[in-house]
Amino acid sequence: MKALITGASSGLGRDMARILASYGIDLVIVARRGERLQELKEELIDQVAVTTVCLDLSKAQNCRMLYEKFRHEQIDILINNAGFGLVGTFDQTDLDRELAMIDTNVKAVHILSKLFLRDFIERDFGYMLNVASSAAFLPGPLMAAYYATKAYVRSLTLSLRKEVSKQHANVVITALCPGPVQTEFEQVANVTFAVRGKTSEAVAKTAIDGMFANRSQVIPGALMKLSYVGCKLLPVTWLSEISYHIQNRKR
Repeated sequence: MKALITGASSGLGRDMARILASYGIDLVIVARRGERLQELKEELIDQVAVTTVCLDLSKAQNCRMLYEKFRHEQIDILINNAGFGLVGTFDQTDLDRELAMIDTNVKAVHILSKLFLRDFIERDFGYMLNVASSAAFLPGPLMAAYYATKAYVRSLTLSLRKEVSKQHANVVITALCPGPVQTEFEQVANVTFAVRGKTSEAVAKTAIDGMFANRSQVIPGALMKLSYVGCKLLPVTWLSEISYHIQNRKR
């Protein structure tokens, strides 16, 4: 088998690559930082075949180019992990930075999911893991655009899963919805998590195992599972208020 992982130079993407390599699955690892990809390749090359692709997926043409480059190599697993966040009030955050975030968190996931899913359905085999977030469950004042992107990813993923089930296709589609994870996310988004995040390694293992177990969505950790139930029960006005105070503490 062969897996293509975006955002593989650090954090969840890097650790999911390590886990898949330990399962004997060949890798195509994609990210903007070529040096880090090369370091990961050198770490894993004794276990599996590793191909590195240095690419900025915020550009739609690069997403299409990535698909065309590997469409004939029978990618069995697609992991859409690339993404980042941004904190601040909506009227003050940088518009260009937000648009780049939307292009990475939403547009790249949309393009790659559509193109590779067609191949999965035609072959009647494939796995897709889209990295959303617990942010997908509620409004996100002070991180409004980021929360909206992750809601899109989760909704898209669950919708695709239902579509392929109605087609009786042997394709697994899973949404990963973690809470805080110990990665570079805090530094990039300029936030500090209110609670200590789970380790990237633990979340990556839970995600991969959940995908292979054909789970519709994976929510690592008892606290996040409880939060998910709370989000389904509380009024949206309460959720917005709670979310605002959580985000405000991070700044």
